[in-house]
Amino acid sequence: MTLPLQQLAAGFCTAPQLTPEAMAEAAAAGFKTVINNRPDFEGGPDQPTSAAMAAAANAAGLEYRHLPVAGGYQSPEEIAAFRQLIDTLPRPILAFCRSGARSGRLFQAASQG
Repeated sequence: MTLPLQQLAAGFCTAPQLTPEAMAEAAAAGFKTVINNRPDFEGGPDQPTSAAMAAAANAAGLEYRHLPVAGGYQSPEEIAAFRQLIDTLPRPILAFCRSGARSGRLFQAASQG
């Protein structure tokens, strides 16, 4: 698997839904942190759970955080929480959601303040 990355800034990329197996590839690519912005089961029962993603990320030596947000709206509180994550977690950071767009919007909004 090749990670389908979109770089938004130095040390920050987004991606569509990742699998637990992709965590080792993310670590090998040099990422230090993975942020999951997708609520569990948003995509149905076949979507990997945050717990499965966290276990795989930890096994690969990555920091992992789950900040689930809705696809259509991210609240000021969610944006502030995302800002705190990107300000405090080791970089480079890889954030993902269904398509990568929600994580990108969060990054752009968090970067404006």
